Amino acid sequence: MNALTYANPFHRPAGALDLSPLVRAIVIVSGSVMTALCLYAVARALLGQTPDLPHLQNIAVAIHVTTVLPCVPLGLYLLLAPKGTALHKQLGKLWVALMVVTATATLFIYNGTHFSWIHIFVPVTYRAAWLIVSKARRGDIRGHRNEIVGLFLGALMIPGVWAFLGEGRLMNVMLLG
Repeated sequence: MNALTYANPFHRPAGALDLSPLVRAIVIVSGSVMTALCLYAVARALLGQTPDLPHLQNIAVAIHVTTVLPCVPLGLYLLLAPKGTALHKQLGKLWVALMVVTATATLFIYNGTHFSWIHIFVPVTYRAAWLIVSKARRGDIRGHRNEIVGLFLGALMIPGVWAFLGEGRLMNVMLLG
């Protein structure tokens, strides 16, 4: 190994938290694309390049967007960065808390009196948050990793894609105007 290998902050011996090459690639591509889309959409909105955003007058939507946006790059970082450090543990707690607040805010976002299919991710998020913490405390590192990857790809990326593709949804309006 050369000196640059050791200078890389993401270099570490293989362990239970390492992602397979395929999962790592999926996480990198989906997380990077979603982060870029979020940054671009927010920048457009902040620069006044979008129509009015009445969505944000709903406090639940405002809380949801405020808590979910940092979850994308933070989750990406946590999945790729060294594990078990004090920083990883603190940022991991923050990420899980943000995901739970995001899911809770979603309960107050609905069309009239009906929930949509996307609300299925609320109990999925609650379950995963519980298991992420309990498995880490039990020392089930593989289970901990699997729950996090599932929550990141399932309850963050799938609704995220829908947020950008669903006509009239806030992120769609912010991205495409």
